[in-house]
Amino acid sequence: MRRLSLLSLLIVALSLVGVHTAQAAAGAYSALGDSYSSGVGTRSYYSDSGSCQRSPYAYPVLVAQQKGAALTFAACSGARIADVQNNQLGSLNASTAYVTVSAGGNDAGFSSVITQCAKPWPYTCTTEINNANNTIRNAIPGRLDSLYNAIRSRAPNARVTVVGYPRLFNGEECNALARISPGEQSELNKSADLLAGVISARAAAHGFAFVDPRSAFTNHAVCDDTEWINGLSNPISESYHPNRNGQSTGYTPLVAARI
Repeated sequence: MRRLSLLSLLIVALSLVGVHTAQAAAGAYSALGDSYSSGVGTRSYYSDSGSCQRSPYAYPVLVAQQKGAALTFAACSGARIADVQNNQLGSLNASTAYVTVSAGGNDAGFSSVITQCAKPWPYTCTTEINNANNTIRNAIPGRLDSLYNAIRSRAPNARVTVVGYPRLFNGEECNALARISPGEQSELNKSADLLAGVISARAAAHGFAFVDPRSAFTNHAVCDDTEWINGLSNPISESYHPNRNGQSTGYTPLVAARI
């Protein structure tokens, strides 16, 4: 009986070692994109990430920890599609196993659009929203095609996952210093839907998976009882970005399921 017990313990121990080795060998993971990937909104950043504001609470870090993947964290706050293509692809090669990428929001100029929408009456943001929508329809598809082609060329064997953006608003006004009317909120959410449609279509055209966070963030928008997205914040750069719950409970499970 004692020999059988020791043998059983040895088998269990070897099994645990095997599991650990498999997790540690999950592969190389490169996380590309803008502030929604770098983790702006979580209020804590790596000291060496500078203006890119890469956070230990961002979904790429959390997903890499779950999967046991070796992470290259290249995402950078403020990055446009061209910035991702020109500045963030250096780690990609034939050995890259996983790539995630979020890009397009800065090309549409959502930050400046929301800033205009938040100004008090009689200012409006109809023109800015229309301009953003025109950019989404007419310019962003080609820019994404160029980026996605570059990713596939550099990482021919990688599983590429394109990560989208949530709707930010629920129609309520809860901050007197950033008065975005229900009508403007509705139009901004429609712009988010338009961008999601464009990004998902281009991702599908390149054979990439698409993570759509809009449903997951429903009831967790700005002004909801449990916000996963910051409203107007101090510093202002934290505004209208996913907070730690948005990254860990909103994005991380969706992305982890795809890679």
